[in-house]
Amino acid sequence: MTSSFDFAPLFPAGLPAPSARWTGLAKYSFVGGNNDSEQVPLDELIEATNAVLRREGRSLATYGLAHGPQGYLPLREFLVTKLKRDAGISCTVDDLLIVSGSLQALDLVNATLLTRGDTVIFEQDSYQGSLTRLARLGVNVVGVPLDKDGMRMDALAATLADLKSRGIRPKYIYTIPTVQNPTGSIMPESRRAELVRLATEYGVPIFEDDCYADLVWSGQRPPAIHAMSESGGVIHIGSFSKSIAPALRVGFIVAPWEVMSRMLALKTDAGSGALEQMVLAAYCKPHFESHVPALTKALRTKLDTLMEALNEQFGTAAEFEEPKGGIFLWVKLPDQVDTLKLYQAALAAGVSINPGPEWSTNKSHSSSRLRLCFASPTHQQIREGVAVLAEVCRKEFGVPARSANVEKRA
Repeated sequence: MTSSFDFAPLFPAGLPAPSARWTGLAKYSFVGGNNDSEQVPLDELIEATNAVLRREGRSLATYGLAHGPQGYLPLREFLVTKLKRDAGISCTVDDLLIVSGSLQALDLVNATLLTRGDTVIFEQDSYQGSLTRLARLGVNVVGVPLDKDGMRMDALAATLADLKSRGIRPKYIYTIPTVQNPTGSIMPESRRAELVRLATEYGVPIFEDDCYADLVWSGQRPPAIHAMSESGGVIHIGSFSKSIAPALRVGFIVAPWEVMSRMLALKTDAGSGALEQMVLAAYCKPHFESHVPALTKALRTKLDTLMEALNEQFGTAAEFEEPKGGIFLWVKLPDQVDTLKLYQAALAAGVSINPGPEWSTNKSHSSSRLRLCFASPTHQQIREGVAVLAEVCRKEFGVPARSANVEKRA
């Protein structure tokens, strides 16, 4: 629909750039946090929906199902049990807030703690959704380098000391310690303990994003940083987007009441979607523990297909560390490849990728890197899409068909 009325003079200063019209997913889509459609537990979700609606459907007539602003009580009760079992977090239903996906969690934490000109500490490569929000808020982001075990504590200690010497107290340290996005690393317990120690020493809270923590190949994960902090200076967020389905838009926050009460005052949407919460609670209690290993097994096979395809098409020109879980592979291409330009050329050829600079606090470090989501495409689409991507890299950036001792197969 077009309008002859000119709204442009009425837009306030500072609005984000306008969105482009949606034109559909690319033929070979390696973007976003989309999951494997074959692994959505459809039959059990249908069963749970029918059962919970028959039992409690009339409670939909009341905002929040009469369970209060923090969310549907049976779902919070499930999370109390799950977080204790999986992450070592001891919390009660009163410490939990159900939100509309982890993105709303990010917005609520930021709105509670940040104002323009504030400083926060991030992992150098990090979640684009977090970084773009902070740019919009006018917040300074200081990146800390990563290695195969996540955020480097020597670099964090130096960063904290430098900021303190300049009279700057960061508002939080944001970390994705369990299946880091985009690198797929898992921070060991000893490093988590050092992170807690440094945060306590400098009086800075930790913002722990645990959205991918269910998808660990081994099924074993270190305790959450929240579980290791004795001072209560950790805000923990998680999601059902990666474990069940992203379109459900259900996430959660674990936080002390001092912070929770402020976030509740800012959550002015009259409650996150109730039906989704009801269905998840009915589904998760009997099925979650058996569903996740089946999901991670399927995802692991897709990762293998992606790594094989990259080795076949790029040889040593594509460098990557094998992730410990999740749905993403962080890939380094030769230095001459500008992945922001590659994104455009690849999209024209039917392949969508996430260019590295959008996922980093250091644009030059990440200029030849890209993030590939392997969960959504089929095995065949992964193989075909990587072949198309390699052809674009050869044509646009001169990436050799033969690299080191690996020869491209016909």
